[in-house]
Amino acid sequence: MADITYKNKINRIRTFALSLVFIGFIIMYVGLLFRDIEWLMLVFMILGTLSIVFSTVVYFWIGLLSTRAVQIICPNCEKPTKMLGRVDACMHCREPLTLDKDLEGKEFDESYNSKKKRH
Repeated sequence: MADITYKNKINRIRTFALSLVFIGFIIMYVGLLFRDIEWLMLVFMILGTLSIVFSTVVYFWIGLLSTRAVQIICPNCEKPTKMLGRVDACMHCREPLTLDKDLEGKEFDESYNSKKKRH
């Protein structure tokens, strides 16, 4: 059986937002290659800026979500972690976690967080 590593939802979204910043910078640098074609350079600069602005929106959104997340102590590493949904992973040791008594002992599956899987 393959060793599956689980990732915390909050950390995954933060990583996505950080990657948007770097993607935005890369798009802007590509725009500098087209200095002779001003309209094309402007398009790349605008797209890069939009990527960075969208990253800011994602960071703000995950910050709001993080304030509503349930804070628990991981039973494995005994560090505080935040949990979103019915199942999540520890931010530090990636231990699968759940607060739902019906899911204890079951195989970890992130689809338990979807509304279709609840019923």
